[in-house]
Amino acid sequence: MFVLTSKSQDGQDLSASTRNWVTTTSFAPPLVAVGVNADSSSHARIIETGVFAVNVIGKEQVNRAFNFLKSHDPEGTSIGGESFEPGPETGCPLLVNTPSWWECKVVGQVAHGDHTLFVGEVLEAGLRN
Repeated sequence: MFVLTSKSQDGQDLSASTRNWVTTTSFAPPLVAVGVNADSSSHARIIETGVFAVNVIGKEQVNRAFNFLKSHDPEGTSIGGESFEPGPETGCPLLVNTPSWWECKVVGQVAHGDHTLFVGEVLEAGLRN
């Protein structure tokens, strides 16, 4: 499970939403793909900024995944009760209590039906202790 995070251009509006499908599409350059509902705030922010982050949920953290099935407004440096820090490359929220994350810039997209498949080049990745 994953939590996809994004931000507005001015960095004031943030979104976080659970994703159960993220896939690697290339090793060189490192690319990942994620499907995002066209009606979601995440979609609008990704279109606006061209960046997003993926936070990996550990197997013992399933409650975090359920938490982000609904929208939350950020409160200071937390969203949905989860602390975050801005990513070093994109500024997208990185959840501090997840085992790993990566930040991406959009390099391609395909819109069909009610979702857009965004392909992102990994700019930075990290592991947490």
